[in-house]
Order: sequence, then C-alpha cells, then structure tokens
Amino acid sequence: MLFAESFADRETPACDRLVLPYDARRKSRQRVTLASGEEMGYVFPAGTVLRHGDRLLTGNGRVVAVEAAPEALLEVCAGDPLQLIRAAYHLGNRHVPVQLGERSLLIQADHVLAEMLLGLGCVVSEVEAPFDPEGGAYGAHAHGDAHAGGHDGHDYRPERPGATSDAHHPGHGPHRSPAKIHEFR
Repeated sequence: MLFAESFADRETPACDRLVLPYDARRKSRQRVTLASGEEMGYVFPAGTVLRHGDRLLTGNGRVVAVEAAPEALLEVCAGDPLQLIRAAYHLGNRHVPVQLGERSLLIQADHVLAEMLLGLGCVVSEVEAPFDPEGGAYGAHAHGDAHAGGHDGHDYRPERPGATSDAHHPGHGPHRSPAKIHEFR
C-alpha cells in the first residue's frame, strides 16, 4: 500500500489519480483506493482539505493527482448579480461551503437551503458535477502559485501543511501566528 507524505507542486506530472467527493476530501486521515485500484493511505494535520488539482507525494516518490468527483449538487442562479450576491451572503452566514461561478453558485444538495434560496427569488436546479468550494478567507494568504484557479496568482484556499499564516479567526483552525494589526490615521 502507498502512503502519501506531503504535497507536490501542482504542475508535477502524476502517475495515478485520487477521485473523491468533497466530504471525503475533507478527511485529514484515511485509506483510499486510487483510480488504478491501488490502495493508498494518508495522515495530514486536522483541517487539511484535499483540493481538486492538488498533487500528493508518496514515500516512494510517486505523485498522485487529486480530482473532485461528480456529486449531487444544487446550482443557484439569480436574475441579477445583486440577487446572487445576496444568496451567497446568506449561505456564507450559515457557513455553507460554496463554489463560486461567474453566474451561479454550487452547493451540496440540501432541501432546507433550497427552500431558503427559492424564497430569496433564486432559481435552484439539481445538477451532478465536481464540487470544489472556496476555502475560506481566514485559511491562508496568497502563496504565489498562479495555477490555483486564481486569475491574479492568488489562492485564498487553506495553506498546505507546514506553511505559516499571518491571519487567524477564533474557532477557524489552529492559530499559527498573531494577526498583523495596522493603524490607520
């Protein structure tokens, strides 16, 4: 059995794939089956989320690409950008993982949230698609990788193990270093 020990650069060619839905990619330690049928295990710090496009480095130097598996989701559309922003606000206020699109939002299927969104005037459709939601503003700062889905080279998703952060929000993961405070005059 393979054992993933760390992350490789996202540009590194992979020899196998790990295809998992979002809830499984949120588990920081588990035994999984790769696309080839080979078994692999990993143990990462609590709170680590495997993101679509990540590369895992095994103890023997092999690289495994992480892919988001298609799953049952709700696609949220609105008549105008303000209405979509309002929907995103209400979902964020409930700490719901949300994948942002140019004209829509994707969330995991939930009939209560669907009713709330319909009440806000949104159009809600059931879809099956890979789910790779935003990582959260307090998880990290940009680390300079232009590949990470960012258009400006910034990736605001959680940092990889061993990285440091200069942002912290109580109750949102381990505290790594104090927040920088700026005085404005």
